[in-house]
Amino acid sequence: MRHRLASAVVLTIAICLLLPALGAAQSSGTGTIPRTADGRPDLQGVWDFRTLTPLQRPENRGDQLVLTEEEVAEIEQRSAQQVVEADLPSEIRTEPLPVGGAVGGYNNFWFDRGAGVVDDRRTSLITAPPSGRVPPLQPGVDMVELSLGEDIPGTRPVRVRAAGIGADGYKDRGLSERCLLGFNSGPPIVPAGYNQNFQIFQTPDHVVILHEMVHDARVVPLDGRDHLPEGVRQWMGDSRGHWEGDTLVVVSRNFTAKTSSFSPSVTMAAGDGTTLHLTERFSRVTEDTLLYEFTVEDPTTFTQPFSASIPMKLGEPMFEYACHEGNYGLLNILRGAREAELRGSEEL
Repeated sequence: MRHRLASAVVLTIAICLLLPALGAAQSSGTGTIPRTADGRPDLQGVWDFRTLTPLQRPENRGDQLVLTEEEVAEIEQRSAQQVVEADLPSEIRTEPLPVGGAVGGYNNFWFDRGAGVVDDRRTSLITAPPSGRVPPLQPGVDMVELSLGEDIPGTRPVRVRAAGIGADGYKDRGLSERCLLGFNSGPPIVPAGYNQNFQIFQTPDHVVILHEMVHDARVVPLDGRDHLPEGVRQWMGDSRGHWEGDTLVVVSRNFTAKTSSFSPSVTMAAGDGTTLHLTERFSRVTEDTLLYEFTVEDPTTFTQPFSASIPMKLGEPMFEYACHEGNYGLLNILRGAREAELRGSEEL
């Protein structure tokens, strides 16, 4: 009940913010992008960021910046074939699963990695440094890498979005498993698996960036107010926005130490958020394309800043993602671990 009420409150706020701009949208006299009554580009809509282009350039591509048309066709064909080969047939069970056996997991029905690469055929979403990869870490900083299939020893707090380090308690699990942050909501926003969309609501003095997965909503003031005091830390940081021409620039800081500085995937994380300075840029470049760019600056974690560029397509309406704190699955994970301990076995 609580998570449904929270979603309803967010939706009500978003609708109230949206109404003043709905009737005011107009075509630009100098381009094809829609604009609001105050002349700003209209960024509103559901934006889809799934893509087969990897965040980091594969090491075997060296300094190759752009794929050939033949390479694009091969990647897209191989991806389509993998989905066909890996998909599981429909199955209706008439008997319960064996006690203590695997209950199964996602099949390809639930995943949506995209069907194509980005339009300009780049070999990576990262645009700087020239390597197309996350830059080296500072001495003494490690990239934490856990697993979705097994529990790997690690340190607390668990800053990765998915996976965990054990089942001693709920704090051993990843942030998305605990329904605290969606694994692709960022910020910054990075494609990952499924639910690769978000919705923007816009008024002259605020923008709302809503991720339905785990109900994450960033309300970004555009009125020039100062950031929160240094001691006030938030899961998604403290964001402030302003316009630079037709581009919305959002600067975020004051992230909590309970999150990473950056997660290149759902099972990897580096540093913590205390020294992260994030700049995001939103530009509506065509009627159906929003260009999202971000720059990560964290001299405590990385040896240099890095940037990425992700073109997003106008998508379909979003549906409720029913994740909530008190996740029943998490409760059963811990119960199962306690039962295994009582039986003197690591596995049931």
